[in-house]
Amino acid sequence: MFRYENRVQLAVAVLVGLLLLANLFMLGLVVLAPAGRAGRAPLLLIVFVLTLVFSLFSVVLLPRWLMRPYRRLIRTAEHAPVTTNKVTRTTARDEADFVLETFQAVVAQLQAQQRELERLGAQARERAASAEQFNERIIASVPSGLVAVDREARATVVNAPARSLLEIEGAAEGRHVRELLRVAPRLIEMVEDSLQTGELYRREEIASTIRVNERVRRLGVTVAPIEFSSEHGARGALCLLTDITEIMQLREQVALKRNLESLGEMSAGLAHEFKNSLATLHGYAQLLQKAEGDERDRNAATALLHEVRNLTEMVTGFLNFARPQPIELSELSLDELIAECAAEMISFYDKRGIALRVEGKFSPILADERMLRQTFLNLLRNAAEAISEDKETRTVILRGRREAYVEGKNFAIIEIEDTGEGIPAGDLHRIFIPFFTTKAHGHGVGLALAHRVIVEHGGTLIATNSEQGGAIFTIRLPV
Repeated sequence: MFRYENRVQLAVAVLVGLLLLANLFMLGLVVLAPAGRAGRAPLLLIVFVLTLVFSLFSVVLLPRWLMRPYRRLIRTAEHAPVTTNKVTRTTARDEADFVLETFQAVVAQLQAQQRELERLGAQARERAASAEQFNERIIASVPSGLVAVDREARATVVNAPARSLLEIEGAAEGRHVRELLRVAPRLIEMVEDSLQTGELYRREEIASTIRVNERVRRLGVTVAPIEFSSEHGARGALCLLTDITEIMQLREQVALKRNLESLGEMSAGLAHEFKNSLATLHGYAQLLQKAEGDERDRNAATALLHEVRNLTEMVTGFLNFARPQPIELSELSLDELIAECAAEMISFYDKRGIALRVEGKFSPILADERMLRQTFLNLLRNAAEAISEDKETRTVILRGRREAYVEGKNFAIIEIEDTGEGIPAGDLHRIFIPFFTTKAHGHGVGLALAHRVIVEHGGTLIATNSEQGGAIFTIRLPV
């Protein structure tokens, strides 16, 4: 009995058997043809021969052609990188079962790999989202202003400090730098140049059109191209912004202090000798005043004595500035010192019809009480003298507060604000220079001496104009 390994081979054998039966049938027709049909015998013989040839061709080629895809499946299954527990190629008696189980195993592995890919894809998406959130947190926590633009000079990232420094309102992403950075024209030029040529600008100092307390806001800027190539240019640019307005003020004050120190060293000796000569002139003026003479002589002697005293007072003030005495620090209550200074100046203010108001709280500090007392009295006197008699509102406000500053340090802030005409913008940087004054009477030494005292205490003294028109002197002293 014949045995077949699969159903496909059985179907091919049945087909071949049917063809053989057809040949036998045709042969029978030829042999058993009646005599009356002898004329058809040659035709039947030809049909029989053709059928026989086709049958032999089919027996030889048809099974091979029909089995070619199946053999390909067998070879693919044999080379498939899978193993099965039930059927293998060497032991299987049914190749169809072997192929079926092999491809089922392949499908199972593909499904397992698909699940693994989905899991890895989910992890990748989670990591990407986490990385994006982390980048957003970094950008949000950067204390400096950050602006990123693409190759078309349109903003892609703008953090909160940059919005504040550049006074940006509304949505910033997608806006062109010419619109976004309109308050800093020089910064626009730097960004466009960096995009075109790849130029790197490091720690540049530029001025904006924004004014803070009558001073132009100055910015420290670094502009760097992103992935620059000579053929295609930069893919974008990154801008880092820092407000250095206060740093520039400190630089100006340090430069002023150095100039004043140099001036003091050069002129202290000359002023001392000049004071000795004035002492001699003062003695001669007193003798002339006591000498016998008419009224004209006595008036001339009195005028000479007055001028000599004025010169002596000016030279003494200059010597105090040029040769400062060392400060003696001690615990000092600003509340008590301010109250004493206000009480001492009350009669001076009453004569001029000016109200003095004290507001806020004043922190205790380490300072030289004698020097600070003289400084506060000098500033309060100048504030009163800055208010003209035709002013309707005649008030000086002395207010205090405590302010947290850099590196965790605390500062006591004392502001003296008047309702006068204010300080001309061109004189704001010169009022602390010795002998510079805008008053009809005065030597221009008081403010310079007050500035030196505050600086020696590790603080700052800044003069600005208020929006109401008066001047504000702000003292910052370390607590």
